[in-house]
Amino acid sequence: MSELLKFKWINKIEGLSYIILLFVAMPLKYQFGYPMATKVVGSIHGLLVFLFIYQILKAKKEAGFTLKETLIYSILSLIPFGSFYTDKLLENKLIRE
Repeated sequence: MSELLKFKWINKIEGLSYIILLFVAMPLKYQFGYPMATKVVGSIHGLLVFLFIYQILKAKKEAGFTLKETLIYSILSLIPFGSFYTDKLLENKLIRE
């Protein structure tokens, strides 16, 4: 499996974990008094962020991402649902390969 395809998958998984953290775990903590939700989901998301960073660097090297592309993908990972847009951009890049 290419590094670009691996990045595409980790991007999806990390983005989904971010959405779960923001829209499921945080409401469970702050509205329903269940702080364990953010500890568990937050820990998983943190690990996925490290995997995302590692994989974007590997994909940058193999797929030849420019610095601009790398920054755009990184910034989009900070925006809820931004990973879905990154996925669309990566799909176009995979088609061109």
